[in-house]
Amino acid sequence: MAIEHKMIEPFADRQVKEENGSKLVSFGLSSYGYDLRVAEEFKVFTNVHNTIVDPKNFQKDSFVDIRGSVCIIPPNSFALAKSVEYFRIPRNVLTLCIGKSTYARCGIIVNVTPFEPEWEGFVTLEISNTTPLPAKIYAGEGLAQVLFFLADESCEVSYADRKGKYMKQLEITYPTI
Repeated sequence: MAIEHKMIEPFADRQVKEENGSKLVSFGLSSYGYDLRVAEEFKVFTNVHNTIVDPKNFQKDSFVDIRGSVCIIPPNSFALAKSVEYFRIPRNVLTLCIGKSTYARCGIIVNVTPFEPEWEGFVTLEISNTTPLPAKIYAGEGLAQVLFFLADESCEVSYADRKGKYMKQLEITYPTI
């Protein structure tokens, strides 16, 4: 189904745990889902401006842009990132995305909302460092697992039908109302 509907691009048809002799946080096709990778673009939260986090009036200058193969998230802070993979969700599928156990066991929590039927785009990922220590995130490696739920019938109103505000996002996307 993933290949037929071009649901995930690029698509790794097996779980990748090693490249060029280096061990990786795995990515690709898993038993009942897909382990997505995090791209080399991060927006790390900083409170340098003593800003209040307000989803109705979000201050983009609360973030510092980081580009590279690793990202260090400060203690008790978070970063926004995006997936390497572009997703296209069919009308009869809903997904849940949860963090991988390797990161969770280090106190790093990945939060992503469901990919609704007929949503498509790069996934904006929220990565929280719940520890009192800096945390390292590896770009190009697995960060979260996407679980796919196939419905018996297509939904009545899809994300595309509603013209959802996060449709076809190409970059890390801030909250909007």
